[in-house]
Amino acid sequence: MVGGVRQSRATVEPLRAPEWCGMTHDRDIPAEKALFESADALRGSVESAEYKHLALGLVFLKYVSDSFAVRRAQLDALTRDPDSEWYVEEEQDRSAVLEERDEYRAENVFWIPAKARWDAILALGSQPDLGVQLDLALDVIEQDNPQLKGVLPKIYARAPMAPETLGRLVSTIGKIGFGDDPARARDVLGRVYEYFIKEFARAEGHRGGEFYTPANVVRLLVEMLQPYRGRIFDPACGSCGMFIQSANFIRAHAGRPDELAIYGQEMNQATWRIGRMNLAIHGLNGDVRLGNSLLADEHQTLKADFVIANPPFNQKKWGAPHVKEDARWKHGIPPDGNANYAWIQHFASHLAPHGRAGFVLANGSLTSSQSGEGAIREALIRDDLVDCVVALPGQLFYTTGIPVCLWFLDRNKASSGERDRRGEVLLIDARSMGQKISRTQIELGDEELQLIVDTYHSWRGQDGTELYEDELGFAASAKLADIEATSFTLSPGRYVGAPEEEEDEVAFEERMAELVETLEAEMVENERLAAEVKKALARVGYGP
Repeated sequence: MVGGVRQSRATVEPLRAPEWCGMTHDRDIPAEKALFESADALRGSVESAEYKHLALGLVFLKYVSDSFAVRRAQLDALTRDPDSEWYVEEEQDRSAVLEERDEYRAENVFWIPAKARWDAILALGSQPDLGVQLDLALDVIEQDNPQLKGVLPKIYARAPMAPETLGRLVSTIGKIGFGDDPARARDVLGRVYEYFIKEFARAEGHRGGEFYTPANVVRLLVEMLQPYRGRIFDPACGSCGMFIQSANFIRAHAGRPDELAIYGQEMNQATWRIGRMNLAIHGLNGDVRLGNSLLADEHQTLKADFVIANPPFNQKKWGAPHVKEDARWKHGIPPDGNANYAWIQHFASHLAPHGRAGFVLANGSLTSSQSGEGAIREALIRDDLVDCVVALPGQLFYTTGIPVCLWFLDRNKASSGERDRRGEVLLIDARSMGQKISRTQIELGDEELQLIVDTYHSWRGQDGTELYEDELGFAASAKLADIEATSFTLSPGRYVGAPEEEEDEVAFEERMAELVETLEAEMVENERLAAEVKKALARVGYGP
């Protein structure tokens, strides 16, 4: 069964160009792709890392302005309709209603001052101070909408772009027509925003991927965790994609996203702004703070029902000496040479008594024994926190081609409505899954994603699922004694019966990183010893 499904590929109809984009292009190419290519063509010599903020800021401005215009038109029509309870006879009174901020906020629409509305922006053309005017427009929007304070990118006055080029970029973004239906407009914006973020991450390579997790990886995490309601926390939230997908999951199951309380933290200020805008354009509110989660936890007292994250892979010299005595290191002090086990313990420390966590890490986290990491992993397993591990294929990320894995933690493996899984861990080997979407990247298909999700939920014994059985080469339920026999290694291939040649425990890049780190340490030690020898020679008259 598993082998057959894993070889299949979901049939996906090509996205057609929707009506909202007035651009002419191949009908089988998504309109957001054509829009991005038109905008990117204006980038010139501007670095992608800087240009993304210019483009995304304008996309946000266009959306909030269009949403405001739609609500204003609705109010105007209602106040002119004699059969409406909103009817206002006097023109002056009608104008006052149209300027009443609460009538917009009540519909979750941002109030946009006249000088910041899109028609006023377009009227500026390519005048020399266009950048200054754009910054002023964003500033007045922040002043009238406190939830956006400090979020919008007021960077246009100093942008390394000629006013003519900036004006053309404004015109290009202006081709997005969001329509009159708020739900459809939000969907259109979500597609455009996600596509732009994804493409900028691709262009930036390693740096860009720090704030973008591929959509199918996010979807897999969310569907395995099933965050229907409660407190959800992402301490490395980047562009807030985990929260957006969680809200989408809730809507798809006829739930209400406002029953999910969002908490996050992001250390990069520019990325934090993108994330806050991303939440706003999806109609979500959250307590997303700026700061380094490992060194300055902004949510110290938070106990979350769900923790979901994609922290930086194999982060080195992250500042361990500054938090050496931290209470989070219940299972062992993490090394400064790699932050993986600092992140794992950080996630665990924020779990409520019935809380669960799902996060992405490099595969090396499953087997590493350097600098006490093996002992920490053993302590986590003996504490019965680890619920499931999924080994994923390489080339899922723009940032790296190395294989990654998903970890799932559970504070209470005997929760009501599920079978008692205490002393057990599910290990899934999905490394052979995926389909190539480019020379350097693969993507998991819908059926593959569903197979992983269903296997996990069946193993947990959730209502409405089939009886779980181990599948040779794919999934195995391991007991503590089984894991002890492998010296607490969590690589799924060890348990599911993967062919030995496929069981590459640590990717080449990770091995090289470890070798380089060891070499650097030995070179430093050699220099120290050489200095000691020189001092000794000098003391007996043979030094310089």
